[in-house]
Amino acid sequence: MSQFIPQFRRAAPAIIVISGLFSATVQAQQSPSAPAAAPAQRTVPVLLGEAKRQALPVQFDTIGTVQPVASVTLRPRVEGQVLEIGFADGAMVKAGDVLVRLDSRGIDAQVRQAEATLQRTSAQLEQAQRDVTRNEALAANEFASKVNLENAKTQVATYTAQLASDRAALDNLRVTQSYYTIAAPITGRVGVAGLKPGNIAKTGDGSVPFAVINQISPIYVAFSVPQRLLPDLRAALNDPAARVEATLQGVGVSTKGKIAVIDNAVDTASGTVTVRAVFDNESETLWPGALCNVRVTLKVIDNAVTVPREAVQNGLRGPFVYVVDNGAARLKIIKTGRTVDNRTEILEGLNGTEQVVTDGQIQLNDGVKVEPKGSAAGAP
Repeated sequence: MSQFIPQFRRAAPAIIVISGLFSATVQAQQSPSAPAAAPAQRTVPVLLGEAKRQALPVQFDTIGTVQPVASVTLRPRVEGQVLEIGFADGAMVKAGDVLVRLDSRGIDAQVRQAEATLQRTSAQLEQAQRDVTRNEALAANEFASKVNLENAKTQVATYTAQLASDRAALDNLRVTQSYYTIAAPITGRVGVAGLKPGNIAKTGDGSVPFAVINQISPIYVAFSVPQRLLPDLRAALNDPAARVEATLQGVGVSTKGKIAVIDNAVDTASGTVTVRAVFDNESETLWPGALCNVRVTLKVIDNAVTVPREAVQNGLRGPFVYVVDNGAARLKIIKTGRTVDNRTEILEGLNGTEQVVTDGQIQLNDGVKVEPKGSAAGAP
């Protein structure tokens, strides 16, 4: 038993030391004189944009089709052999240019015959008028009966009517004669000739046309818009600030025009109305049948408050932005309008002089400190 006593005595001082350390630790934790460390304030890096006042166009984009203002299909109105084609395929022609000549020898002979008939009737009328004059003189002296005078007057009336009939017949033949020489009714670009010299021109709706002429300058671009825009479109007809810009798809060349025609009815199936914009097209940028991207500017709002589109966020209370004030983010509830060229119109909530957060909003709360991205954080 006694051999274990010295070992116990050697272990006792170690137990006492551990107990003293534990007591000192508890006293240190309970001491009121040790101050707690304050948490560091969070700073969020963000990208900033500017709210500003500017002229804001009210625009919309759509797809349009180029259409000629006038398109004429030249068809034969009489039958005959083609003698001459007076245009090259695809050429530019002016109104009044002779394009086609047909063999008109038959109608020319009929016109000459009608002219001769008219001259004969005119001569007969002159003779009848002389008879009336002579019979009036004889009847006045009782050398001739009144019956002869009345017969002479009847003959004058007969030849007068015949003369009018002959003139009408001649006019009709001359009109028909004009069909043998086909002139351009409008100025435009002609297509490929359907008939060549030597072909026989036939009449009727199924006949082969001589050619098609499309008016190139000016020219239409037709597009459809929702009926809700109809009031703005009607106002734009007389607004000098309203304009239309058409860009040919796949080409990238743009030209400017203006709204010219609004269709007189809304399509009940689609709820859209067809609009036509007119372009001078002097350089023939637009070609009939081509598709183009259309941007319509209905009006321009002066001095509108706008912010970058990325600055606008949506929450339970509606759209909002974070405004930077003295290095801190402040949440502002706003009312938005249209978005044009990546800038959103602010109807209420901003005055146009603020800095707004455009990236990093997900980490923000009202009052959080912010620092623009790219600045030297922690620089002395």
